[in-house]
This record gives sequence, structure tokens and C-alpha cells, in this order.
Amino acid sequence: MRFPLALKVSGWLLLNLALLAALASALLVSQGGFTWNALVEGPPGRRVQALAEATVADIRTLPPSERTEAFTRFGETYGASVGLFADDGRLLQGTLTDIPEKLLAQLARPRRGADAPPANPREPAPENGPGEPPGPPPPQSDSPPRQTRPPQRSLFHTGEPAAFWLAVRIEPPAPNRPPSTLVLRLPAFSHLLRLLDLTPWLWIAAAAIIVSLLFWLPFVRSLTRDLGQLTRATEAIANGRFDTRVAEKRRDELGALGGSVNRMAGRLDRLVTGQKRFLGDIAHELGSPLGRMQVSVSILEQRAGPELKNAITDVREEVEHMAALVGELLAFTRAGLRPRDAALASVTLAPLAARVLAREAADDAVRIALPDHLAVLADSDLLARALGNLVRNALRHAGRSAGITLRAETDTGAILLILEDTGPGVPPESLARLGEPLYRPEAARTRETGGAGLGLAIVKSCVEATGGTVRFENRQPRGFRAILRLPAVATS
Repeated sequence: MRFPLALKVSGWLLLNLALLAALASALLVSQGGFTWNALVEGPPGRRVQALAEATVADIRTLPPSERTEAFTRFGETYGASVGLFADDGRLLQGTLTDIPEKLLAQLARPRRGADAPPANPREPAPENGPGEPPGPPPPQSDSPPRQTRPPQRSLFHTGEPAAFWLAVRIEPPAPNRPPSTLVLRLPAFSHLLRLLDLTPWLWIAAAAIIVSLLFWLPFVRSLTRDLGQLTRATEAIANGRFDTRVAEKRRDELGALGGSVNRMAGRLDRLVTGQKRFLGDIAHELGSPLGRMQVSVSILEQRAGPELKNAITDVREEVEHMAALVGELLAFTRAGLRPRDAALASVTLAPLAARVLAREAADDAVRIALPDHLAVLADSDLLARALGNLVRNALRHAGRSAGITLRAETDTGAILLILEDTGPGVPPESLARLGEPLYRPEAARTRETGGAGLGLAIVKSCVEATGGTVRFENRQPRGFRAILRLPAVATS
């Protein structure tokens, strides 16, 4: 499975940002360790501590009858339920119930040894004010207290019921009074973010990510665009279009690679063009002596006696085969050398197909299904030569009774000219090589049945010279299909 380069680069960018965010969070949390308590140990926790202390101090100034309502208003501000607990675990103010066992164990800790029974945290204390438990102060003892001091702030999450529990220890306003604990029950993480005032930081982080993406996007886009251009260029060169070039504007490794691709394409173009010219020159030079040989064999056949007839017939067939091979070579080289000189014009397909079938004597073997006014942008002579080779190939390998059909389909900005039959087709492993010069799908074919292997190569060269493409495929359950994709005539 292939992943686009832009996706990979963007993924690494997001991973980098996530790593930076994790490092920033580790520095922000003074105590370290990514637990729920870590959220209330740093600056956000100190803000909540100050807010809780100020709230309790303000409520202490209110009459006892107004304190519950004040706690309720404070909780509604952050979407929380609030309760103030004494140091021995008794509920001093608020209506907070269903305290988790973990929080109960933290609140109801005895301060005078293990023999003192803990108070019931759900039993309200007398109205002595927040942080003022009833009864006289405990007697002084020379032995140190057995209980360690609880943490100043603690935060944990429960699943049933789902909530966040935040406990903030409030120091007493006077030295002779015990501390108290403010407990907040937050039903969702969003409420916790609002209480800790972390939402602006999340927006800042999101803005940083968006700005980073926008900052990187032009670079990634230019990188992938040039790589895509190089990919398309190399694919075109692999398909034989050696005149393909890429831009060399970049002053980096991609620019150097583009220059190397252009030089490679130019060298291949010169080599292949020189090879085709050489073959064309050889074929042209062989044409004259082969023509004289055909004439001489014809004269010899008329004057020779009966005992030499068979031998002369064999010689005539060999000369004719050589002449046909030279003719195909000449046609192939001419088709390959004409792309830059091809005169593209509007060509109506139906009349052209009728002329080709008449020339190949295939009017009764090929059914034409072409609209009367369907036209393509092509070179008429090259397209006729390509179509003639396809018809000849179908007649040779599929037979005149193989249901050969010539039809057309419209595509986006192009016309698909399709010639198909119900013959035996070709081996699937040979489809990719069809159109290569001198390639025949079956190595055991004889020259009488397989030809020289230049017919489909001529088709490919002629179609590409007109700016089109050709594709060969097998039909199901049997048969062969050639698809010529040609530019459609632009309509005003």
C-alpha cells in the first residue's frame, strides 16, 4: 500500500507538534508524572487554590443562612457540585453527597491517634461557620500526630458515577482553627478545563498547529508537485515519448534530478530516432534490389521449364516475404519519425473506417457502429494506417467469422475507438509487451501465421504520433480488444 508523500510529511509534522506539546506539558506540571493530580500541581492548580481560598473567605463573611446559596452559585459558575468539609471529614456546608470511598478516606482521617473514631462525613456539622467544627478544641498532646498531612490539592476520576473530583485544602484563617477541604464534583472534562482555565491554552495549541500546517503547506505542496511532475515525465519516457521535458527551476536536488531526466530523455530520443532512421534507410535501400529480384523471378518463372517450377515458386515466396517485411519496417520507421510533423486536423471516423475496410476487403467481416458525425483530432493518413493494421491483425488471428466490431465511446475530452473480436485473444502475460517492435506473443508462430511482429508496433507509433494512446486487452470469456484513445475535436 502506497502513502502519498504529503500525507507522510504532514503526519511527521503533527507527530513533532504532539511531542513538543508533551514536553511543554511536562515542563508546565511542576511535579511531573502524567496523572490527574499533575493537572492541579502547577500554575493551574495554584490558580484553583487561590480561587477556593478567596471563595471560602468571602462565604465566611456571610450569615449562615446564605452560605449554602453562595456555594450553589459558585458551583453553577463552573457546572460543579460543591461541599466544604471539616478536617475530621464532616460536611460543613453544601449539599455534596455520594462521596467516593477514596475521597472519604482522605477526608475522614483522625488527628488524635488511631483510637479516635472518625466522624461521619455525611452528617452535617452544627452551624458554627465554615471551617469551625463543634466542641472544644482537642487537648494538646506531647506525642506527634500519627496522620501525615494530606495533599494540598488532589484530583481523580470515577467511572460510576462518571465525574472528576477535585479536593482543595483550605488553610484556617487563624492559627487556633483547624483547616477544611473544599470538594468540587465536575461532571465532564470540559468543566474541569474551564475551572483550571486551560481552554485558552488549548485554543493557543490548536492555533499553533494550524499556523504550523499553513507554514509547511507551501513547502510540502511544491515538493509533491515537482515530484508528481517527475513521476509523470518518467512514465511518459517509459512509454516512448522521449520529447517529454520537466522544469528545472528548482535550485536543489529535485532540480538536479529534473535536469538529469531531461538529459536522459534527450539522449534516448537521439538514440531511438537514429535507430529508426537507420532502419528506414536500410529498408529504403533494400526496396530497389528486392523489386528487381521480384521482376527477375517473374521472368525466370515464365521461361523456366516444368522441372524448375517448384524451386522458382519457393524463391518467389521468399522474395515476396522479404519485400513485405521491408515494407513493414519502412512503415514503422516512418510512423515513428512523424510525430513532430503530423498534421492534426478534424477527422470524421465513419468515412475513414469505411475506406479502410474497403481497402482491406473486410466490409463483410467487420461491423461498424460509429455515429455519422463523430470526429477526432488526428492525422488522417496515420490513423488510417493504424486502423488498417488492427483490422488486418484481427482477420489474421481471429478470422472473418469472429464477430469483429468497430465502435466508439466518448470520454472526458477524448474519443475511444474500439476494435474487438471473439477470437482466441493473447496470453495474459504478453499483453504488456504488445506494441513492441518485432515482438510476437507466441514464439512458435511461423511467418505465415504470426507475421513479423511489426503490425501492432506500427499501430502504436501511428496513434502516438497523432497525440493519442493505445491499449490492448483480452475480452471475457474470450476475444481481444484494442482501444485507441484519441483527442476529441473541441466544440465552440
